[in-house]
Amino acid sequence: MRVTFTVNGSRESVDEVWEGESLLYMLRERMGLPGSKNACEQGECGSCTVYLDGVPVCACLVAAGQAEGREVRTVEGLAGEDALDPVQQAFVEAGAVQCGFCTPGLVVQAHDLIERVPEPGDAEIREALAGNLCRCTGYEKILDAVRLAAARKAGTR
Repeated sequence: MRVTFTVNGSRESVDEVWEGESLLYMLRERMGLPGSKNACEQGECGSCTVYLDGVPVCACLVAAGQAEGREVRTVEGLAGEDALDPVQQAFVEAGAVQCGFCTPGLVVQAHDLIERVPEPGDAEIREALAGNLCRCTGYEKILDAVRLAAARKAGTR
């Protein structure tokens, strides 16, 4: 089947998509967008989080055909042409990136949080990121990155 949808602002069509194919597979393997990671394939780790019509979803749990006519935004689509998104930049500056496997999902989830709650408290940050697993950082630098990005967006830093 052919799937036609908007990805990172560009209208795209992907041919020969099979029925059981995931959105994650289509993005990574067919479209060359490797940012979202394939980790658990069960929606438990958050590494594959993308926006689908403005809502964060685990791309491994979404059938590729469900993207038909919809809008997908990946971690690659957060950055501008000349600069990283403030959340991406904060993750770099705070040292929240180690192996990088969980980072794309955490960045998308943090981006969504800050869009919804411009000045989140620690409890809100922890709750928003609860579905994203990281084995390297111990989470403290990730929390620092989200705080930094939120402060910058609010204009307090």
